[in-house]
Amino acid sequence: MAGDDTLFIRTLKGEASSPPPIWFMRQAGRYLPEYRATRAEAGSFLDLCYNSKLAAEVTFQPIRRYALDAAILFADILLIPQALGQHVAFEQGEGPKLSPPLDAGGLERLSSADIHKTLGPIYETVRLLRAGLPSEVPLIGFAGAPWTVATYMMAGGSMKDPASLRHRFYDDRAFVTRLIDTLVDATTAYLIRQIDAGAQAIQLFDTWAGGLPEDVLDAVCLEPAARIAERLKGHSPETPIILFPKGVGPALKKFASLGDCDAVGIDFATPWDWARETISPLATVQGGLDPLLVVAGGEPMIAAARRLKETFDGVPYVFNLGHGFTPETPPEHVSSLIDAIRSA
Repeated sequence: MAGDDTLFIRTLKGEASSPPPIWFMRQAGRYLPEYRATRAEAGSFLDLCYNSKLAAEVTFQPIRRYALDAAILFADILLIPQALGQHVAFEQGEGPKLSPPLDAGGLERLSSADIHKTLGPIYETVRLLRAGLPSEVPLIGFAGAPWTVATYMMAGGSMKDPASLRHRFYDDRAFVTRLIDTLVDATTAYLIRQIDAGAQAIQLFDTWAGGLPEDVLDAVCLEPAARIAERLKGHSPETPIILFPKGVGPALKKFASLGDCDAVGIDFATPWDWARETISPLATVQGGLDPLLVVAGGEPMIAAARRLKETFDGVPYVFNLGHGFTPETPPEHVSSLIDAIRSA
């Protein structure tokens, strides 16, 4: 398949290069004026996600604007709860609302019977992207990791009180385990369909993995990621898998040590030298730059970016952020960042 033998894919599989391949989390998004225009055309955010032509268009936008080495599917991690039967809405200025917040009764009502029918437009977006992307630009598919998606489902939206969800795990471990198992199955099925439609790498985003005790992290983040990765490799052994468990600190080594993990993303709080010494021998490292540096721009951004690149010279590394672009990011700063890495 076109895009399989590219700098990005080869790097995920263990090849070092200089300069490294570049892509960015949230490279398609509100910081781009062309995205805002397409978003207005679509109507609601979910309408944009489910409109295959418009979702493909916003995926293409940063590829047209910048010299990037990979595209990432435009979708949202909360499409899975909606496909399982929980109501999902995005309120202007308030973020996602999932109703009602999931309890044991709600869990029993979830169903995967229509998941692929609901998510069919996403698979069509993948097909449109594979047909339209340049051969040297591979497509990354993605999903939210089970724990992160579960936090939204249980809280009814963005997690405002992490302690309450830890308490939920301790108080009713059976319920949380059943929910995680449900999400492992649904997420695996979703990602397999993305691969079959043309995705050439997969990233699993675990945004809320941080702040968990080790035994809880193992139960709700590490072990589910291992199960998903194993099933994906069983289906498509050549498709690289990137894990991004944000905020887990030294536990990142456990994720990098998973046999089916090709790469791990590091957040902006992860020490770069530690990642070079500890993670690079186990998996390709991706990311690390504070996205707020790109908002600031100028010499602080360029100096940090070059220092990050130099830290990983000689080992497989993908240049990226430690989290996604914020809406305040000036697009011209992104151009300057890419130029700095390409010319370093």
